[in-house]
Amino acid sequence: QVQLVESGGGLVQAGGSLRLSCAASERTFRRYAMGWFRQPPGKEREFVAAINWSGGSTFYADSVKGRFTISRDNAKITVYLQMNSLTPEDTAVYYCAASSRGNGLRYEYECDYWGQGTQVTVSS
Repeated sequence: QVQLVESGGGLVQAGGSLRLSCAASERTFRRYAMGWFRQPPGKEREFVAAINWSGGSTFYADSVKGRFTISRDNAKITVYLQMNSLTPEDTAVYYCAASSRGNGLRYEYECDYWGQGTQVTVSS
């Protein structure tokens, strides 16, 4: 069964950092674009960041550009989201997603697989 398993969420103070990880269960994900979405309390899920299959191209939402960095290690079949300078507005459940469209992703309909989500809470 194909799985994406997120880890690394938690509670952090404003200005702090967290690194999220998303481990995939199958080697086929090495050819998938991977990304992160988040769902703040009471709001719809939104795009955060994405990376193409090789790691050569990255994409970010304007709200996180310059603060968040997405990367991947295809040997470990894992994608990371380094989050710096966190603010309370970054509080959300963060979801990892994978798309067979290896060049990238930005919209939910492009994603074939989803993780279960990990909670990130930023206190003021």
